[in-house]
Amino acid sequence: MATIASENVQTRDTAKSSRSGRHGRGAPERGAALRGTTRPNWLGGVLSFVWLAIVIIPIYWIVVTSFKSQSVYFLANPLAPPTEPTLENYQLVIENDFIRYFANSVIVTVGAIVPAVLLSFLASYAIIRNAHRRSLRFMNSLFLMGLAIPLQATIIPVYLLIIKLGLYNTLAAIILPSIAFAIPLSVLVLSNFIRDVPKELFESMRTDGATEWGTLWHLAFPLTRPALVTVTIYNALAVWNGFLLPLILTQDPDKRLLPLALWTFQGQYGVNVPAVLASVMLTTLPILVLYVVGRRQLLSGLTAGFSK
Repeated sequence: MATIASENVQTRDTAKSSRSGRHGRGAPERGAALRGTTRPNWLGGVLSFVWLAIVIIPIYWIVVTSFKSQSVYFLANPLAPPTEPTLENYQLVIENDFIRYFANSVIVTVGAIVPAVLLSFLASYAIIRNAHRRSLRFMNSLFLMGLAIPLQATIIPVYLLIIKLGLYNTLAAIILPSIAFAIPLSVLVLSNFIRDVPKELFESMRTDGATEWGTLWHLAFPLTRPALVTVTIYNALAVWNGFLLPLILTQDPDKRLLPLALWTFQGQYGVNVPAVLASVMLTTLPILVLYVVGRRQLLSGLTAGFSK
């Protein structure tokens, strides 16, 4: 009996070792087969490096040139780093009313984005919570039609309206149209985001005795915060970089915004290129900081509202 038991044990051990040997040999074989089927995408890699160069080289040129003097800029290689970096271009920009132009841009951006985002949030909540009403569906269609109308097509009517209202050559002339053009996209993003909020949450709030205003500020507002950050950043960048409205609706140099401030360094017979690029660098810094701070909210807000 002992002999038979020992033979059974040896037989089981032999079977286990043979199975483990097969599995051990099979895993490397499968791994080798998978490695053999994957091929490097050389074309995609080359195109990625080409696109990276197209993006990086102009940025590098702007940064490098902003630290060169005007005399060195015309003599040295444009892409060569400055042998004697200087801050005189930044000093020249700040001395030429850059602070005033910066303050004007901040006033216009904040004055346009805060009302636009607030009105868009209220309109989106009303549209989603009262989707059965025909009037609100019609209003939603009007907001969506605003996405199809470019700013360039309406600049003449906007100019005439501003003249009639007596707002020409004021910052309000830029703020009011900026609010109007920021609302359609904001309503689209916010309404899709609010639509994804479960209806049971709204019903439970109403069951607990909350009013519509309470539900709006204590439930919808916290849950739609990523979308609110998204539309705020996107519209703020559009207003901050806007050129057409300040060009058409203002004339006084004291009312210029930062994009128009670049004209300060353009003379009759030439352009101070290093000073212009230094101004571009100073203008871009707030945008860069805003993007770095809210990039995650920006990406999540643009994608989460369209998950269904």
